[in-house]
Amino acid sequence: MKNLLLATVGMVAFGAVAPAFGADLAAQPVQPLYTKVPQPVAAAIYDWSAYYIGMNGGLGSSSNCWDFNGGTPEGCHDATGVIVGGQIGYRWQMGQTVLGVEGQGNWADLTGSNVSVAFSDVNQSKIDAFGTMTGQIGYALDNVLFYAKGGAAVTSNTYQMSSTLTGAQLGKSDHIVWGGALEAGIEYGFAPNWSVGLEYDHLFMRRATVNFAAPAGGTDRIRQEFDLITARLNYKFGGPILLKY
Repeated sequence: MKNLLLATVGMVAFGAVAPAFGADLAAQPVQPLYTKVPQPVAAAIYDWSAYYIGMNGGLGSSSNCWDFNGGTPEGCHDATGVIVGGQIGYRWQMGQTVLGVEGQGNWADLTGSNVSVAFSDVNQSKIDAFGTMTGQIGYALDNVLFYAKGGAAVTSNTYQMSSTLTGAQLGKSDHIVWGGALEAGIEYGFAPNWSVGLEYDHLFMRRATVNFAAPAGGTDRIRQEFDLITARLNYKFGGPILLKY
């Protein structure tokens, strides 16, 4: 009887403990059978679409050939010096193709002269300003842009004749000359809104017909072409960096 009582108490005690023990076993965390693979990080892609404004500076050279009355060659000279100015434009990007328009204006100090082979006086050309209005097309490799531009150009010129003996001025005339522009460059975006670049420009101008007053008299036809190299700094408005997976 005593053994039966002890057995009964033991079974009741085991029945009370078993559910708690089972609950403790169920609370144990289950270890995962695999590890989650990290998601790839988004890559930043530079966007060239924006309005932009900037400044430029560099060197320029202008070839100037004079013909008296359009038929008597007087020789040529290069007018060289420094140029400083600014530009403003807009670009829009479609895939890796970049299209745009730009206006540029520069102060210049390009001067040169030669002794006329026909009259032995000194012919001098001075260019103090020029401007361009161009369309552009480019190819973008993320934050590096290769581009070409073409359009119209205008120059502000002063032509002068002087005596080789005394240096006295014989004639002077100021002229605005129109022509065309072909340009090419590379630009690097070093920050979301900032870029630097290097550009080569070739300007080919219409012949200028220059009438000199007395004592020089006569008319000269002057052919003019430019070669320019400039470093550029641009700031663009808008055009946030895009995220591409």
